[in-house]
Amino acid sequence: MPSSNLSDSVIPSPAPDHLALQSEPTVSHHKARQFKPEKLKAPRDFEVPIFVTQRLNACHNLNEKEHQALLARPLVVEIGAGKGMHACLYAKQHGDHDLIAIERTQNKFSAFKTLASSVSKEVALLDNLLPVHADAIPYCVSALPAQSVSVIYLLYPNPEPKNPNQQWLNMPFFEFLLSRLVPQGQILLASNIPEYIDNAYQQSLQTWQLPTERTLVPVDSRRTHFEIKYLARGETCWELKMTKPKAYVTRFDNWNSEWLK
Repeated sequence: MPSSNLSDSVIPSPAPDHLALQSEPTVSHHKARQFKPEKLKAPRDFEVPIFVTQRLNACHNLNEKEHQALLARPLVVEIGAGKGMHACLYAKQHGDHDLIAIERTQNKFSAFKTLASSVSKEVALLDNLLPVHADAIPYCVSALPAQSVSVIYLLYPNPEPKNPNQQWLNMPFFEFLLSRLVPQGQILLASNIPEYIDNAYQQSLQTWQLPTERTLVPVDSRRTHFEIKYLARGETCWELKMTKPKAYVTRFDNWNSEWLK
């Protein structure tokens, strides 16, 4: 480091690499590869989700009591919502939570929209549910503020057997997901593939350093069409509940997209 009493005419030398690295945060995990959120563009026709806008504007539009009540309202995200069965059930059962449910494929998203509309008309108004048709990675980068999400659901994701680097806990993007969670926030992952769950469990404990519970999905659980099908065939399904510790540090804890500034 240059001395503080150097004259203005002296140009300090760049800090050695080992010193420069000290300026980076000491992260709580062991993932070496780093995600680059600044490289991603927002999805086409992107809009900041209404639940996020409400929270960002709360300090200007609400009194202190209303502001604190909104901030205390859990924001939940489901990635790979499929035809929307779990999203609609969750929104109906948790009217005091806000749920952003993301699905990439057009045919599944169309079925999701139809189901959500039907439930809203015939059963209960799901004004706490936002179905989103988008690729989850660029959408989450653009839409979700740091340390704002209480729970993230990853229910029966594609196991990617031919491309394990695309499994959620193998990707550098998983660090970004963790940065979106509030302290003590959780990621819930379910699968019927033993090898997938085994790897995710190991990665959660060893690479991501997360307290993790591994449990069997009850045989009468009916959260998604896949879950119903697998359990009806007598297959075993597992769930991982990963909790972000209060003092957990990622590289992105203070990073937000330009859409949120």
